[in-house]
Amino acid sequence: MSSDPKFPCSMQVYNVPSFPCQSMVHLQFPFPTPRLASTALKALQVDPELSPLVQRHFSIGSTSSTEPEQTAQVLQVEYQATTNRMLRVAVNSFMEGLKLVLEVMEQLDVDVLAAESKTAIKSA
Repeated sequence: MSSDPKFPCSMQVYNVPSFPCQSMVHLQFPFPTPRLASTALKALQVDPELSPLVQRHFSIGSTSSTEPEQTAQVLQVEYQATTNRMLRVAVNSFMEGLKLVLEVMEQLDVDVLAAESKTAIKSA
């Protein structure tokens, strides 16, 4: 599956016959730096999944297979659920949490504040 450079996130939905759950989705979210991807992972994985009918797995991957340690900046999330409805509810909840994490990063990230202050100093 090719990714759109304007919208680099990806999602794959497929049925898994060997697992007791019927539906599965794999989401990928690229971040500008590995530190931000790791921060998002840590913030999102603390809350347990509320339903025993849903399982999820978080990991951080890379955008390149040549230097995986240097470019590990893609948050990968895999959900499995017994029904499509449970999958939809779990993914919607995750997306709300991810949106909150991204908004906090945008507002409070130290690197962003440092870059803005350097830009302000240079323009003054």
